[in-house]
Amino acid sequence: MAGQSCLISNDWICGEYVRTRSQELTDATVQHVWITLASVAIGLVVAFPLALLARRWRVVAGPVLGLTTVLYTVPSLAMFSLLLPFFGVSAAVVITGLVLYSLTILVRNIMAGLASVPEEAREAARGMGYGPVRLLFGVELPLALPALMAGLRITTVSTVSLTTVGAIIGYGGLGNLIYEGMQSFFKAQVLTASVLCVALAIVADLLLLGVQRLLTPWARSGGAKARKKARKDGKRARTKARTA
Repeated sequence: MAGQSCLISNDWICGEYVRTRSQELTDATVQHVWITLASVAIGLVVAFPLALLARRWRVVAGPVLGLTTVLYTVPSLAMFSLLLPFFGVSAAVVITGLVLYSLTILVRNIMAGLASVPEEAREAARGMGYGPVRLLFGVELPLALPALMAGLRITTVSTVSLTTVGAIIGYGGLGNLIYEGMQSFFKAQVLTASVLCVALAIVADLLLLGVQRLLTPWARSGGAKARKKARKDGKRARTKARTA
């Protein structure tokens, strides 16, 4: 029928749905964002000392990495079910599960970043009187930032995705709308919530990339110098080929 509402015809793309359910979409997005932020922040706070312990005592590294890997392999539905008796039906179940999932990526990347710090930089800092704490925060962490930020970006994007599973207990942010839409086969709701979820992941990744670039200006200058040198080498090679 001409002029039929896209809600009535149950179209996948429906501007009327976005307009009439804007508050519902906003509330779900806000819940999705704060669950993601809380999970990643707590995960980073937990992963950092674990990575330091694993680096300090090699005998601890194996069990820490093994345990975090095992936790990552537990299916999300099973993980949330196991946490329910401890936290009840609350956002804490979802956040705790997402924190546990984040550890394997964050711990490994923090350790890899710290391991990549040149020993010469450490020796120079010690020669200048840096103690262990000042050495860690003043020298090692800044140099380990590229690897640490890479792990943080991966963790954030995966957490945005996994948050949707929290819909099984009513704390899934946009996942709540996807779950409800699938049950009622409400196409516009499923598609709109899914697109917003993807958009959140992309925006979060771009924001963290921007933060990484701001915190590591030497990486940009180093890359620019490398590209400039490559262009000069290429120009010299072409000149030599023409005169040969």
